[in-house]
Amino acid sequence: MARERIPLRHRAGALAAAMAALALVGTASVPAAGAALASGRPRGHDVSSHQKRVDWAAARSRGARFVYVKATESTDYRNPYFAQQYKGARKAGLYRGAYHFARPDKSSGARQAAYFVRHGGGWRADGRTLPPALDIEYNPYNKRHKCYGLGWKRMVRWIRSFSNEVSRETGRRPVIYTTTQWWRICTGNSRAFSKSHALWIARHGTSRPGKLPGGWRYWTFWQFGTRGRLPGDQNLFNGSTRRLRTFARGW
Repeated sequence: MARERIPLRHRAGALAAAMAALALVGTASVPAAGAALASGRPRGHDVSSHQKRVDWAAARSRGARFVYVKATESTDYRNPYFAQQYKGARKAGLYRGAYHFARPDKSSGARQAAYFVRHGGGWRADGRTLPPALDIEYNPYNKRHKCYGLGWKRMVRWIRSFSNEVSRETGRRPVIYTTTQWWRICTGNSRAFSKSHALWIARHGTSRPGKLPGGWRYWTFWQFGTRGRLPGDQNLFNGSTRRLRTFARGW
């Protein structure tokens, strides 16, 4: 996921290390998701301030049908381009939602969820707004603490706290973005969320998402690459455009 806060993102060597830490396979080219792309699933992408001012009309003309925009991180960061990106995507006719980059080492899940909702992570049943999303993955700031210093039980409690607050404030459970490996290492492959939360799985350079974590039987979004025809990371929705609209409405 795009995390523009990381100073190392602008240094090639450190960027390579960060990508390795994500434990995602391959170099993320569009053809890598060949079978799924050929099925006609809606294409989408996710962006942050790293993409700055996005040309949304151009993105739609290249096939974008949905997008997730980074809104916040921890309780002290807001994407300075969020308004342009979020409103611009809607104006261009894309389904769009907001995501929060989790920092379980900084504050409680509930506190970060409240901050997220206040600064763009809301939802409404207008048929165009995707549910809020939680980006939870390897700690990009400290390789020695991949799980932010939390054990399995504490991590599960943190995620549940975040989810409960988002649900209380918006009426929707957040989509959970993660990798299968991180989920196994940092939550003990918890099955606590699979029946109530949509999965946004990240796996790059492969023809399919592979084995899913924590009891999930299917994925809702798949981030299959970090570059391609659309600005930011490349994604697919697991269904038709009609189903995407239904998912946005919460039905």
